[in-house]
Amino acid sequence: MLELHFGNMMEEVIGEKGLSLSQIERLREQVLDAHKQIQERKWKELAFLDLVHQKTDEIQKMAEQVKDSSDYFLLLGIGGSAMGPKAILEALKPFHNYISKPRILIYDNIDPRTLHAVLSIIDPLRTTVNVVTKSGNTAETIASFMVMWQRLQKVLGQDTFKRFVITTNPHTGIMREVVKAYNLPSLCIPSDIVGRYSVLSAAGLLLAEIAGIDSSELLSGARDIVDRCSNAEIWENPAYLFSALLFLMSTEEKRNINVMMPYADGLKHLSEWFCQLWAESLGKLGFGITPYPSVGTTDQHSQLQLWMEGPEDKVVIFINIDDYGQDECIPDVFANFDGFSSLSEHTLTELIKTGAESTKYVMSSSAKPNMTIKIPRLDAYHIGQLLMYFELSTAFLGFLFGVNPFNQPWVETGKNSIFGMFTKACLQEEKLGIELMQKSGVCWKL
Repeated sequence: MLELHFGNMMEEVIGEKGLSLSQIERLREQVLDAHKQIQERKWKELAFLDLVHQKTDEIQKMAEQVKDSSDYFLLLGIGGSAMGPKAILEALKPFHNYISKPRILIYDNIDPRTLHAVLSIIDPLRTTVNVVTKSGNTAETIASFMVMWQRLQKVLGQDTFKRFVITTNPHTGIMREVVKAYNLPSLCIPSDIVGRYSVLSAAGLLLAEIAGIDSSELLSGARDIVDRCSNAEIWENPAYLFSALLFLMSTEEKRNINVMMPYADGLKHLSEWFCQLWAESLGKLGFGITPYPSVGTTDQHSQLQLWMEGPEDKVVIFINIDDYGQDECIPDVFANFDGFSSLSEHTLTELIKTGAESTKYVMSSSAKPNMTIKIPRLDAYHIGQLLMYFELSTAFLGFLFGVNPFNQPWVETGKNSIFGMFTKACLQEEKLGIELMQKSGVCWKL
């Protein structure tokens, strides 16, 4: 089970820059209010908590069909629709495409150079394209779909529809209209689920099953977190305590940057997924905490300098793994050199764990707040725990700030602006504004 180690956030350990017990105790009323909102489902978007009880038969059946018919699986999505699936894949099936089929490609932007590279790799006759968009109206994803539809249609003709799976809102959106008109295979993201909270829906679970990752284990881990974090007592609820500590560091200590630093290459993309979840959910009404992705030990050799001697505005969140599942002994070679001999006969696991502990030590001894989330191993069960833990923590922290952790008004404005530049007459004022900005901007041509 996931563990939260928070001693290095407290004044007893790091001195006056740490939090006191009384500061946390003063939050009790706010904690109880936020807890009530969650337990009573005061927000329909809290439906993400109920994903842990979903049936996955349809997703598993679709995955088997894809594996039987395809050498390539191409996911088209952006934001949570792509970052969540990528986090699962990289955590549990690193280098999947070198050892297994179907090869999995995730196109999560609209860079034409990248798309042409994808098109040069896939075989249209043996490719399934999964279009993932919760809203069904995301311009970048729709544009990618249009390109892929035309490319495959040139080869497949009337059978093109067999090569697409649309994962979207069950009722609304342009993509749902296309599904109905062309009778395309589809999976649903429940209407009340927000895109960045959708990783444990069909948006992430289809790719997981195709990669050979057991979706039931992901959900089992997530379900145990929901159960574990249903207690109103802050000291017995690791998600509430995690959020409360970061809330206090932000509001009372002015530490408004959270560095997410897993000590595992496989969690690098999960760290990036967390950053979208944190930023888009909490950055409202003048509130918010800036998330920053990192990975250990790599970034000990770059970012650590900033954390130690830069502005006092950060909290570092470490993720540690007890058992990496594999290990490598450092051989006894070049023994006549001191630097080599000191490492020989130790293991890489010892080295990476020592790197983590030494970083925590130097930070704590210099009064730099940090805390650690620990999981026993990298498997589907514990990845499911991490995903749900961060989603629940995000929602709870939003309630502490007094913001809606489920909307994204400026993201929607950005989406509308893209469409407005092309077709929507109602947004022509924005188009003119952008054109004026472009014309009036200072440009140095070298």
